[in-house]
Amino acid sequence: MIDKNQARLRRARKTRLKIAELKSVRLSVHRTNSHIYAQVFTSCGSKVLVSASSLEPEVRKDMANGGNISAASVIGKLIAERAKKAGIEQVAFDRGGFQYHGRVKALAEAAREAGLKF
Repeated sequence: MIDKNQARLRRARKTRLKIAELKSVRLSVHRTNSHIYAQVFTSCGSKVLVSASSLEPEVRKDMANGGNISAASVIGKLIAERAKKAGIEQVAFDRGGFQYHGRVKALAEAAREAGLKF
């Protein structure tokens, strides 16, 4: 019997294989109950170019809870700004096996609004 987390990781693996085939820069999202994290990886997937999370002190002072949709929007906007500063315009969105819904969707839409293309 496959548990929930193994099923999520299996879905994530499929997505990552496809993105690796395309050889594009990857925006990866991870969420826990209390926080949300976003990282932009190189096309080979070996190096993190930029990252943002609801754990960062400058982000935490603005919000009470890091595990909600408004926090995800803030992180989406922040990761897009940092990526653009690093010269990254186009990314492939890796939802990490999570459903494109709620916080993951809020982060993606905020990153798109801030000018990141995927």
